[in-house]
Amino acid sequence: MIIKRLCLALTAALAASLTTAAAHAADPKLAVVYDAGGKFDKSFNQSASVGAERFKKDTKINYLEVQVQSDTQTEQVLRNLARKNVDLIAAIGFAQSQAVQTVAKEFPKTKFVLIDGVATGDNVNSILFKEEEGSYLVGVAAAMASKSKKVGFIGGMDIPLIRAFACGYAQGAKSVDPKIDVTQNMVGTTNAAWNDPAKGGELARAQFDRGVDVVFAAAGGSGMGALKTAKEKGKFAIGVDSNQNYLYPGTMLTSMVKRVDNAVYDSFMAAKNGTWKAGTISKGLKEGGVDWALDEHNRKVVTPEMEKKVKAVAADIVAGKIKVIDYRAANKCPI
Repeated sequence: MIIKRLCLALTAALAASLTTAAAHAADPKLAVVYDAGGKFDKSFNQSASVGAERFKKDTKINYLEVQVQSDTQTEQVLRNLARKNVDLIAAIGFAQSQAVQTVAKEFPKTKFVLIDGVATGDNVNSILFKEEEGSYLVGVAAAMASKSKKVGFIGGMDIPLIRAFACGYAQGAKSVDPKIDVTQNMVGTTNAAWNDPAKGGELARAQFDRGVDVVFAAAGGSGMGALKTAKEKGKFAIGVDSNQNYLYPGTMLTSMVKRVDNAVYDSFMAAKNGTWKAGTISKGLKEGGVDWALDEHNRKVVTPEMEKKVKAVAADIVAGKIKVIDYRAANKCPI
């Protein structure tokens, strides 16, 4: 009898062990590849990290993460991950578009999610955002907050994507006051433009010296310099991608939030649930892809009138009553 019970116990333990092993074996192997801006840029890449961490917390499924130091490394990094039989690789940033396009063809069994860029293939999902819509909202807020009727924009790398931010911002500001002055500067024309906070601060200082009293920085790590300078000068700043309101409470008017975290989280969850699909999708206000940030850190500087106006404008954009023009449609801004 004792031997029989022992055998039953061992059989049960083995079955449980096999079940657990099977469950773990079924878990997808996942990876995130951050672009040159860096995981801790407090902006675009960090938002991706937040989404991956939320997925890990909810599912107990771990993931690999790699930091690309330069564009020339990207193909090698993606290829190495695919060779490790990673099921899904989330490539963060448009700079990885060509590398994803190339490597995805070489590894058709590996799924790729490209955030903020476009690549094609049966194993590629490209996720884009309607940055112009979120930028329109913060442009409305900027125009309402400005006393000098001069607002500024500082972009990172001078590319159509960043021009779309600037154009949406200008459209929003001028919807409040057609005569408002919108000053625009770009940090540079190479990937180094995302990691030059000194230059970002210098551009912001020059704008403030010309009378600008609200600046919107869509410049990755370079934007940190602009936000810091706004604090030093006692001016308003608007953050980007992640909610950056917490960085300088009282200085941060708001942030134009791009939900990269949700894009990564949803992609990982789809891989886990077997519902992942290839193709290109674009997320705006209606799809929860972009928004403006209102929280305890900027509550005191956003007036009830401003909040009411921005929310009304957002509703009109979702309803199609306001059409925000995307700079990328014709590579030009209407204003």
